[in-house]
Amino acid sequence: MADTLEFNDIYQEVKGFMNDGRLRLSKAGLMYKNNKTGKVENIAATDLSEGIWRRVALGYGLRLSTRTGQVYKYDGFREPEFEKLSEYIKTHFQVDLVEKDMCVKGWNWGSVRFGGQLLSFDIGEQPAFELPLSNVSQCTTGKNEVTLEFHQNDDTEVGLMEIRFYVPPTQDDGGDPVEAFAQNVLSKADVIQATGDAVCIFRELQCLTPRGRYDIRIYPTFLHLHGKTFDYKIPYTTVLRLFLLPHKDQRQMFFVISLDPPIKQGQTRYHFLILLFSKDEDINLTLNMSEEEVEKRFEGKLKKNMSGCLYEMVSRVMKALVNRKITVPGNFQGNSGAQCITCSYKASSGLLYPLERGFIYVHKPPVHVRFDEVQCVNFARGTTTTRSFDFEIETKQGLQYTFSSIEREEYGKLFDFVNAKKLNIKNRGLKEGMKQAYDDYADSDDDQHHDAYLERMKEEGKIRENADSDDSGDESDESFNPGEEEDEVAEEFDSNPSASSSSADSDEDKEKPAKKPKVPKPSKEKKPRKKTEGKKGKDPAAPKRPMSAYMLWLNASREKIKGDNPGISIIDLSKKAGEIWKGMSKEKKEEWDRKAEEAKRDYEKAMKEYNKNAPPPEVSKKEKKSKGEKKTSEKTEKKKSGKAASPSRTPVKTNTVKSKEFVSSDESSSDESTHKKGSDEEMASSPQSSNDSD
Repeated sequence: MADTLEFNDIYQEVKGFMNDGRLRLSKAGLMYKNNKTGKVENIAATDLSEGIWRRVALGYGLRLSTRTGQVYKYDGFREPEFEKLSEYIKTHFQVDLVEKDMCVKGWNWGSVRFGGQLLSFDIGEQPAFELPLSNVSQCTTGKNEVTLEFHQNDDTEVGLMEIRFYVPPTQDDGGDPVEAFAQNVLSKADVIQATGDAVCIFRELQCLTPRGRYDIRIYPTFLHLHGKTFDYKIPYTTVLRLFLLPHKDQRQMFFVISLDPPIKQGQTRYHFLILLFSKDEDINLTLNMSEEEVEKRFEGKLKKNMSGCLYEMVSRVMKALVNRKITVPGNFQGNSGAQCITCSYKASSGLLYPLERGFIYVHKPPVHVRFDEVQCVNFARGTTTTRSFDFEIETKQGLQYTFSSIEREEYGKLFDFVNAKKLNIKNRGLKEGMKQAYDDYADSDDDQHHDAYLERMKEEGKIRENADSDDSGDESDESFNPGEEEDEVAEEFDSNPSASSSSADSDEDKEKPAKKPKVPKPSKEKKPRKKTEGKKGKDPAAPKRPMSAYMLWLNASREKIKGDNPGISIIDLSKKAGEIWKGMSKEKKEEWDRKAEEAKRDYEKAMKEYNKNAPPPEVSKKEKKSKGEKKTSEKTEKKKSGKAASPSRTPVKTNTVKSKEFVSSDESSSDESTHKKGSDEEMASSPQSSNDSD
């Protein structure tokens, strides 16, 4: 037979909630470890008095009773495991494992049997249900009735609040059965009553959680916090761990008490009690016990008269009464020499302490994560500034804690600590060669952290820039002619067009220099508009531009990344891909660089074929307009020169020909057409004056 038996996925019932954990049996006894809290319970082999095997909702269960009346229930066993368990318990614990079934008739009348700390409601010889009396918080009596109220467990969705028993009167004169029932319950119930004198009292201690000043009264079985508004009674059985942590300023100390179940204030639950002390504050303490009682109870851990720092006295008394070790920071030292790191958690600044077996954050809200429940950790780039980074912790239960705004000088120390504890680092590929990685991180944040989206935009911008520079030589803005615009402006703002057209060249030379400064303004406004309107459209038949090496790799690896990270968003996928690409070796990147070069050569070859076979470009309306305006200006100059050579031609005919030319041009401006029309009407209405002038 094996020396030990171990069972995984075993559930322990605690106030209606099934805690998941592991059960191990050895010759010394039983040990159960809670997977969620890490709390370990030990039952010595000599303390066991009874073992019962029965069918329960989660398969088969084991109920163990001790000689002091404690009851432990473990569920999740399989039926074939009965033989192995029965033989082991019989051999090493000298206890018979008895099979006993529960009554499932559903009757609500029967008999009550008190055994140790257990109340059993039996129907006939079989129990219908059992109530641990340690869960009872209040017991009240009435006429022929007893009401029990229970402590609540915040983890359970459905809990037992209270139960009432009707106790029929009896004809015997042995006493009131209701009072006898209540006394049996109260003798084993967990009803905290501040009876007797406190062992010692600490006055006006500063408490961060719950916030305020409290008097702490130390009783033999519980801790009493007395404040101006609230009182808390904390049984020592609910204390899970004790921590003594130095503040970063080296002048204060944190004393942290981890509680399970937590203390309650309305709907608020406090899983941690955090006290803050000054190192300079001293106290002289005298215990309210005789020296013989102190020696007998604490076995030298405490003395009747003690003196020293206040935080040392509180921690010593709590350690002796709770009988648990005090956890202090290990060998970790940050960049400043402190044993903690300044960071933020949920928008509140605090201190993160790397311990020998976990991390603890104080103080708002307090967080304690053990190494054995950590799935992986991650070093991420800071979201607000490049001078800091984030430290993320993912647990096996699916919870994630992000400690942000950590100074980058702490990066190397924290990474070395995590690496030494052999925790799974999620982005280890980026951190191989710790010293080099830290130097790169400290020198350039952009080099250390790859931005996939930014790189893709840069690549596409380079391709567009090269394409635009190649096409710029073929494109020409034919609609822009500075000389023509000068003529148009001069003609448009001329108050007497007939006189200006027939004036001598010397007069034109005098007018032009005065109007030249006005010409650049409309030309500057028209240039970008005309160039934008005349820009070529994209041909769908043109070859597609080649992708970069990174984009080729991303298209080939996108599905694999999605498979490794189910439910990842597009932004996180891009970030994750960038991290993977940054961590790839040069040999692997060379393969995609070659593919990118091949794609670029294929694109250039396809562009040459496309340019050879491309149809001639169509003449746009703008080009037609510019050509028409050129022809019009040439004809106008010919007519002017012809008019000077043969004065017998009447201006009416000249104007008629000119009007026809402008009417035939569809692209002429409205101002010019209106102006010319007015000139024609004036000359047609007074032909005599025209002939006289000739």
